Parts: sequence; C-alpha cells; structure tokens
Amino acid sequence: MAIGAGQSSTPALEAVAGPLRPAAQALAYHGLRQWGRAQALRSLLAPRPPPPAADALLCLALALIWREEAAPYESFTLVDQAVEAAKRGPARAQASFINACLRRFLRERSALVQRSDADPVARWNHPRWWIARLQRDYPQSWESILQANNEQAPMSLRVNVRKTSVARYQASLASVHKAATPVGASGLVLEQACAVAALPGFDQGLVSVQDGAAQLAAALLLQGLEQRPDLNVLDACAAPGGKTAHLLELSAARVTALDLDPARCERIHQTLQRLGLSAQVIAADAARPDSWWPQQCQSEPFDAILLDAPCTASGIVRRHPDVRWLRRESDVAQLATTQARLLEALWPLLKAGGRLLYCTCSVFHAEGQDQIQTFLGRHSDAQLRPSPGHLAPQNGGNTSSVPDNAQGDHDGFFFALLEKRAP
Repeated sequence: MAIGAGQSSTPALEAVAGPLRPAAQALAYHGLRQWGRAQALRSLLAPRPPPPAADALLCLALALIWREEAAPYESFTLVDQAVEAAKRGPARAQASFINACLRRFLRERSALVQRSDADPVARWNHPRWWIARLQRDYPQSWESILQANNEQAPMSLRVNVRKTSVARYQASLASVHKAATPVGASGLVLEQACAVAALPGFDQGLVSVQDGAAQLAAALLLQGLEQRPDLNVLDACAAPGGKTAHLLELSAARVTALDLDPARCERIHQTLQRLGLSAQVIAADAARPDSWWPQQCQSEPFDAILLDAPCTASGIVRRHPDVRWLRRESDVAQLATTQARLLEALWPLLKAGGRLLYCTCSVFHAEGQDQIQTFLGRHSDAQLRPSPGHLAPQNGGNTSSVPDNAQGDHDGFFFALLEKRAP
C-alpha cells in the first residue's frame, strides 16, 4: 500500500517489529522486483482492481507465486497465508475474492503467464517510460541493464586502509566463516550478506558498507592530490557520509561535508564518529553558497569538490527495488535542473587548477553525460579529465554486456571529473 500511495518502503519496513523485519523486507523486495508481472496478472484475473489494501495483498501474493521455481515457499502455502492475512487486516471484506483469484491463478498459471508476456512492464518489471528511456540511452545493452536491476545486489564492503588492509580484513572474515572476494583498491564483496554487527571490527571502524561503484569517487577526485599539504575539499550533498569518510581515509585533507537536511547531517556525524574521523559538517543548501561559504569557510576556494548530486537513483534499484515504482518520468527533467543549478553554484568555489567530480547513482544520460556536455558548453574554463562516465549495474561476471564497466559487482553510476583551467 505504501508504494501505491507514492511512499518509500523504508518507513513501512522500519515499523515492523525488529525480529520480523528481515523476513518482511525479503518478501517485500522479492515482490517489488516482480511487481510489473504481478500487476499484469492481477489485471487478467480482475480487470477492475479491488480496494487498495486488497489490491496490494493480491499483487504481492502473485509476485511471490507466479514463477513457481523462484517462490520463497510452496505456492499453496503462500495462498493460504495471503488469505489469512486478508482476514486479519483491512482487506478482510475481500478475503474470498483474493482466495478465488489466487486459486484460479494456480489452475491457469501457464496460460495467464503466457498472456502477460505481451506486456513489456510484466516482462521487465519496470515502468514503461523507464524501459523506453533505457532503450534510447542504451540501444545495445538496455536488456542487460533491466536484467541486472531485477537481481539482488550483494553486500559490498570498503576496508578502512588507515586501520587495516584488505588482505588482513579478508582473513578476519574467514576466521568467522565469511567468504569475501576483493574488488577495487579497498573493497570486498561478501559471498553472503549479514548484519553489520556480525562484521569483525565494524564498531571499531575497520570497515564500512559501500557499493563498489561508490568506492571509486574518493580515489578519482584525489588522484595525484593525496599528498598535497593542506588540501581543502568540499563534499556537497554528503549524507550519509560514506564518501566523506572515504576521502578522509585516503588523505589528510580538510573536508567540509555539506547537506541540506540537519537530520541527515547527524548521520554524517555518526558515520565519522564510528570511523574515528572528523570533518566540518554544515547543514546548508549547496546551491546557495552565499548562505554558508563566506561565514563557515571564510570564502576560501576549494582544491577539490565532490558533487554527488540528487538524482533518480535509477542505478541502485537492485538495492532499492521500490525506486522504479516511485519515480515518475517528469522527475528526470526536474532533477536534471537541480543538478545543473548545483554545478553552476559550486564551480566558482573551485580554485584554478582544482577538480570537481560530478557523480550520480543514475544510469539515465540526462543526469550524466548530457548534463556534463551542456555544462562544458557553457564553461570554457572547464576541461573533462579521464573519467569512467556511465557505469551500468553489473552482477558478478556480467562484464560482456557493458565492456566499459569496471571489473566486479557494482551499482549503476556516472562519473565526470572536471578540471578548472587557469585564466
């Protein structure tokens, strides 16, 4: 129901009692990854949708059972539990209707699934506009992106190289029977996800949870600058602080971490405290430097700026499967406008010879390469340095579909490193 009402699944899951939350999240995420198929099947079973509570329960049950070999439990068990849930909740008046629809589906599964195959939303489990945009942006690889989006992402770790090494931490994991594969300069991908409390030395700041693509940001921005004395770095839109922390783990820079939301700034403080790091954290609008730069930073220009701009999050739907159902096509243009405003506002704060890394966790070109090409056309003092550009979401060995991707598993991302020419 929360998704149908345009709300993130996160608050709804947080309301579930602690011991039940992991199982509830697993079922919810499984359902969201199959939501397009479920809605198509519900339309075949009941062209007139039932009330929202009953519709949500019916679609969730269909998402869980439509592909028998992938169902988390026996189909008849799931049907019985869905009907029982209807009787005990706001859909009690539709319990018999839900039962009839699900029993009919079990009898006619093959024919109904075959009929739903004609609907691209059912086949790919993404909104129609999302599929069309990927087809335009990635005419050769859009299918592999959609397929990757429907897989569960692994748990990726970033080792704090100030406190330990990748090899030593991998050995620590092995000592508690957790297998992991090294990726990138300081990353590990767990063979099986676990609670952070089960990670050796997590509370002592030895390791953080961070996707492999996100781990590229700090190293890209700092390349060649790590040893520069008194390096002054701005991390704009910094919450929850993962990239801020990585900048500090890799250098002795003075880092200013900025975020609009004071509550999210508190998360930056918590992240840094766990890792034993410190930065100047400011709650302010990065697009309005006049409200914070003169007072908090004494109008001192920055050697490097990391702009992890607000975006559609179209690259991280493996981890947040509700994103695809919450976004609207109009969001792309609105967010692109915000991204352009941030770029324009922060560029004057960069020293001549300094670097700005623009990144988004989006695979849409409007939020990546198109945004940067427009910016370069407006700024003759901006030069694009070697950058990864668009990285498509990648599961394990799926390297052949998008050859430019870095090795290993990672989310979808975009990176553009800009250098400011001296006048």
